[in-house]
Amino acid sequence: MFEAVRASSFYGESLVYVIFEDGTDLYWARSRVLEYLSGMSGKLPQGVSPKLGPDATGVGWALEYALVDTTGKHSLADLRTLQDWQVQYQLRAVPGVAEVAPIGGLVKQYQVTIDPDKLLAYKVPINKVVDQVRRSNQEVGGRVLEFTGREYMVRGRGYILTPADIENIAVGAQPDGTPILIRDIGFVQIGPDIRRGVADLNGMGDVAGGIVVVRFGESVYGVLDRVKEAIKTTVQPSLPEGVELVVTYDRSELIAHSVKTLRDRLIEESVIVSLVCLVFLFHARSALVAIITLPLAVLMALVAMQWIGLTSNIMSLGGIAIAIGAMVDAAIVMIENAHKHIEREDAKPLAERLPRLEVLIAAGREVGPSLFFSLLIITVSFLPVFALQDQEGRMFKPLAYTKSFSMFFAAMLSITVTPFLMTLLIRGRVPPEESNPINRLLIWLYRPVAQMALKFRYGMVILAVLAIASIAPIYASLGSEFMPPLWEESLLFMPATLPGSSIQTMKQTIQEQDKILMSFPEVASVFAKAGRANSATDPAPLEMVETIINLKPADQWRAGMTPEKLIAEMNAAMKQGMPGFSNSWTMPIKARIDMLSTGIRTPIGVKVYGPRLSEIGRILSDVEAAINTVPGTRSAFAERVSQGYYLDFDINRAAIARYGLSVMDVQDVIVAAVGGSNLTQTIEGRQRFPVNVRYGRELRDDINKLRRVLVATPTEAQIPLEELADIRFVDGPTLIKSEAAQLVGYVYVDFSGRDMGSYLDDARKAVAEMVKLPSGYRLEWSGSFEGMQRAGQMLKYVIPITLFLIAVLLYLNARSLPKVLIVMAAVPFSLVGAFLLLWVLGYNLSVAVWVGIIALAGVDAETGMVMLLYLDVAYERWKRENRMNSLADLEASVMEGAVQRVRPKMMTVLAILMGLLPIMWGGGAGSDVMKRIAAPMVGGVVTSFILELMIYPAIYVLWKWWAEVRRAAVRAPERV
Repeated sequence: MFEAVRASSFYGESLVYVIFEDGTDLYWARSRVLEYLSGMSGKLPQGVSPKLGPDATGVGWALEYALVDTTGKHSLADLRTLQDWQVQYQLRAVPGVAEVAPIGGLVKQYQVTIDPDKLLAYKVPINKVVDQVRRSNQEVGGRVLEFTGREYMVRGRGYILTPADIENIAVGAQPDGTPILIRDIGFVQIGPDIRRGVADLNGMGDVAGGIVVVRFGESVYGVLDRVKEAIKTTVQPSLPEGVELVVTYDRSELIAHSVKTLRDRLIEESVIVSLVCLVFLFHARSALVAIITLPLAVLMALVAMQWIGLTSNIMSLGGIAIAIGAMVDAAIVMIENAHKHIEREDAKPLAERLPRLEVLIAAGREVGPSLFFSLLIITVSFLPVFALQDQEGRMFKPLAYTKSFSMFFAAMLSITVTPFLMTLLIRGRVPPEESNPINRLLIWLYRPVAQMALKFRYGMVILAVLAIASIAPIYASLGSEFMPPLWEESLLFMPATLPGSSIQTMKQTIQEQDKILMSFPEVASVFAKAGRANSATDPAPLEMVETIINLKPADQWRAGMTPEKLIAEMNAAMKQGMPGFSNSWTMPIKARIDMLSTGIRTPIGVKVYGPRLSEIGRILSDVEAAINTVPGTRSAFAERVSQGYYLDFDINRAAIARYGLSVMDVQDVIVAAVGGSNLTQTIEGRQRFPVNVRYGRELRDDINKLRRVLVATPTEAQIPLEELADIRFVDGPTLIKSEAAQLVGYVYVDFSGRDMGSYLDDARKAVAEMVKLPSGYRLEWSGSFEGMQRAGQMLKYVIPITLFLIAVLLYLNARSLPKVLIVMAAVPFSLVGAFLLLWVLGYNLSVAVWVGIIALAGVDAETGMVMLLYLDVAYERWKRENRMNSLADLEASVMEGAVQRVRPKMMTVLAILMGLLPIMWGGGAGSDVMKRIAAPMVGGVVTSFILELMIYPAIYVLWKWWAEVRRAAVRAPERV
């Protein structure tokens, strides 16, 4: 069902967000909400009409734009009219667009300004003016009439078309019958409607614009492609001369750059892996087997990706990227084993040699089953990623799918296409292993290492155990975070101030802010909005600013400048130029995801629940003060839930009863004369504009003037409002939030220079020591770290199950429990290198890192199986030849299996490493997450390879000696 229900109530508007469980069908969820809304009919106050928002979320804010007039001929009202009644509809017609939310500019309004003195002179109550204006703007149909054989439809035309139409509305008559018109008691002008949001572009002042919201489940890149095409071919040509649509934020550029980054890495990896095959095999046609197999497996993975509806993005391509090296391992081992068999056959007399086809088949049979199982184990090892839920699941499941597809198809090709290509391409003379200088160098380097490992085998095993134990302090020193910062090539600056700032104040503020930000040479453009866009996906109050900062390409930045340094400089400039604001820095997509998943717009937040807003406000202030003492805090901002400013008209029921008035009679005057109410709207073709009636501004800008507002009684007397109500300024809530059916307030926390895990621990400790909660109130920490905790809880159960499945597959292949244990020993040993490299690079533990470690477990099992395979092959051959009679024979066979077969081991490991290194040295959009995934794999493969070269031979000798060889020795037992 649903996970959370959050509500935000502003003055005059409420937004309710229902968060359903991940995987819930959106349109089923919308139908359920509509059912509940229909059941509320008649239970809401008069005039309240709930409606469902678009089939999208705030994460769908994929493109923002501004309408800029380069000629100065068009007013803000003209630009907003273009946005509301032309551009909006043109863009909403694009498939995949859920909504185009307008922001900024001025909504055109017909304003009827009434003079109360003239109302008094003519004895016309304000209520009658309101009724007459409302009744003077409508059309009716009179069915049909027939004249001379023709049918005529009857229409009563009465829509307001011009200000003069309003001026000529009669609101009464004088004693001599002369009509009293609107122009007799006031005047009509065109002006702006009240607005709760304002926008600015590059510090140039108020602009009108819009936000394109992409429908949930649609491909953002595809939708934005269509939107930009519509802007180019439809929108821009239809705009008046001098008006330009300027795109201020375009997510498709980030997507394109991210995909390009991964595509470049894939090409680099494929080339490097191919070079590894060529260099080590020293035979071009043999290398072609692996080189052909690799793109085939990638192509099949891409087809499967398309079949299940996955798009090309950072994660889906990343799954292929981290699998490239392992995908060719099976082909490499089979080719190398074939070379070794051919080399042995070529050493025999010509009459004793087997046909080349039989040699290749025998070589494939020898290693094929183990290779197939090793690739299958890599596929199975990624099952924990499929168990991830919510945000982390949506992010990493595409990677898990594509990696699993890649490894599955690589496994299938290894037992089908690879043997066929071997018979087709491995022909003629195959150079022996010793003819390759690289292979000779490897054997020369490894032989003394292997001899030392066998000589001091007990010491090597103890050394391995100590190495595994050494990871404990390294692991403890690593920080933690939910996700590494995915660099989006743009920043989102979100300052907030105290409630009560007027629209004019916020307009001036964001203009000055944008001028400061534009002074940085790294900034390309700045688009800021204060308050809400006209969308259910935007719950921002007027005192909150959202600023999109588009940055220039990194090669145009100042020397030595990094995103962290740039944010620090900008933050210092904002603190100096905008005192009174609490600054928060993030990135657009990250912020939208955080706000959707937790309701908190910063990485960490505190939610305080309780029955009274005033007490919640006090607790929030205490929490803010406590968090500001924590080292690394960039800002902590508590919502002022009870610090709004109100002008209350408390109606005196006894007083109004004396004059025969009702509460509603007085309230109608307050609404119409003081606040001004939109009574109706003009119909001007497609366009609709509100008509408003109220007193002039000069009669509403002082409380004493408001006290003299007149209320008409049934006896036509005019009574001052001060005699009917107590008028006073009071404080009250500006925003009422609720969650889980309880009142709630938030503290937004931004930090820098520390990992999230340690900062959160210190912040919790500070709040626990400094904040005392009264009975009935509770405090919750919230933010993106919840995803890390959720993933951690899930992985605690899924990873052991996956390791068990890997062990089962290993046993099905090896039919030996000791072999399973030897192979599985590579997993903890690889963690030494994984955590050590993370520590060296300064990476924190995150979901991305754990995904890399999960991938590492499968790779460990594969490389361990390859090493054990060659030790087994040598051992079994020596047994068949009756040469396994002593410890020396056992050591000699292990030396052959380890040293003489170092080439395929090095090739498989280098293929994996070289396939990952382009990710590590690469940059660009999307590289941050991929580096966190690749880093533990690189470090872990290195240390597990060391284990396999040095520790595996020692363990293998100990096992075989005590289990088999010792009993079969023909001479006195040798001491081990």
